[in-house]
Amino acid sequence: MRHVAKLRLYRKPRITARIPGRGFGVAKFNRALARGGRANDLPGIGYSLVRAVYDFPPLFGKKRRRSFYGVERATEAVTFVRRKLRHLKRAAAAA
Repeated sequence: MRHVAKLRLYRKPRITARIPGRGFGVAKFNRALARGGRANDLPGIGYSLVRAVYDFPPLFGKKRRRSFYGVERATEAVTFVRRKLRHLKRAAAAA
């Protein structure tokens, strides 16, 4: 039931990588970037695809754990502002 993709690489003959997140838009002959990282419930699979790189689309509506999925952080979801950047937020609110 888990989604996987078979990738042809330059240095290795072929690897199998898992597709993270819900849904995917990967088709045959699409380019994708694989990173190390295995899933405990998938034996023999030691790679994962990285979203929003090459032809692998990002997830939409993702609020948490966005870095592997290539989703920007929503501005309304930002509750913490770094101390260095607080003066910029105050200036924007005053304008």
